[in-house]
Amino acid sequence: MDINGASAVVTGGASGIGAATARQLAAKGARVVVADLQADKGEALAQEIGGVFVTVDVTKTDQIIDAVKTAADLGPLRALVNSAGIGWAQRTIGKDGEFSSAHDLGAYKKVLEINLVGTFDCIRIAATQMSKNDFTETGERGAIVNMTSVAAFDGQIGQAAYSSSKGGVVGLTLPVARDLSAVGVRVNTVAPGLIDTPIYGEGEASEAFKAKLGESVLFPHRLGKPDELASMVIELLTNSYMNAEVVRVDGGIRMPPK
Repeated sequence: MDINGASAVVTGGASGIGAATARQLAAKGARVVVADLQADKGEALAQEIGGVFVTVDVTKTDQIIDAVKTAADLGPLRALVNSAGIGWAQRTIGKDGEFSSAHDLGAYKKVLEINLVGTFDCIRIAATQMSKNDFTETGERGAIVNMTSVAAFDGQIGQAAYSSSKGGVVGLTLPVARDLSAVGVRVNTVAPGLIDTPIYGEGEASEAFKAKLGESVLFPHRLGKPDELASMVIELLTNSYMNAEVVRVDGGIRMPPK
């Protein structure tokens, strides 16, 4: 599917994998809406790539609709990349045997609300807009790529909330792809492994930690680069025969219990 001249929405697009994807989309001629809560970074990136920044909290349907409408004004919305998300680490129960020390249920719900429900809300709103598009020469109206994690399959100790949310994204990929096949919209999901993003911090201590972490990767023995993830996202958006798939991009890693 050719995305030159089309519009695209990238949630979580102001940094990390989302920003790398936004840049690669723009390089292919797409008009990109950077949808994020980080206004300073988002506006700077949008200016860099000739796109538009829109403040989006993926738990707010009205803000998602604003981003989609903004994109549609730039050109037919052909691409949605769901890259917004948060992490959380906490064991299911505490060490003292007290009910109050068990996993924070509010935090569990928040992680699912952002990572899973937010992803689905973006899908349903963007796909509704895509369904109004004319068909491309390849018979498509659009494509969607979600971001899950290897934690969906190899969840570690303390990742009950995060793995639940990412596992849910894996689970919705096939049924949503089946739903949207009727209107010519493809749906795929990428499962990143250990990726070098700002989450690991900066400086000598951070670099040493990342190098140690990279030793656990099967090959190559390093963290992945945001551009390597973004290139897979672009492939899934543009390859017309890729549909209903979950693709691990992880250097072959299988996460240990902790």
